Amino acid sequence: MRLTVDTTATNFITAGPAEPSVDFESKQQRLDENGHPIFTVHLFAVGSGTRDVISVKVSGEPKGIGQFTQVKLTDLVATTWQMGDRFGVSFKASKVDPIATPKVA
Repeated sequence: MRLTVDTTATNFITAGPAEPSVDFESKQQRLDENGHPIFTVHLFAVGSGTRDVISVKVSGEPKGIGQFTQVKLTDLVATTWQMGDRFGVSFKASKVDPIATPKVA
């Protein structure tokens, strides 16, 4: 099942820089359907009454993010998966962009 996630009430903070998403068997970086490299961004998701850690896949390396960077997610989708007796939820976004913070004088 694929569900679009409303991100308007949640703040997302990176846990570190984006990492290449590597295929378990081949150990090569995964590519999307257009041949672009896929990256994983680990995030703290904090909103009204919620605090979670999620990993989000995105095509192309997000620029301008590091540890504890507040980011905006575009087109976040949650997809359920099952492999044998294991199951879970994976997240994918079309973009992960840093949110500019105002400079304090």
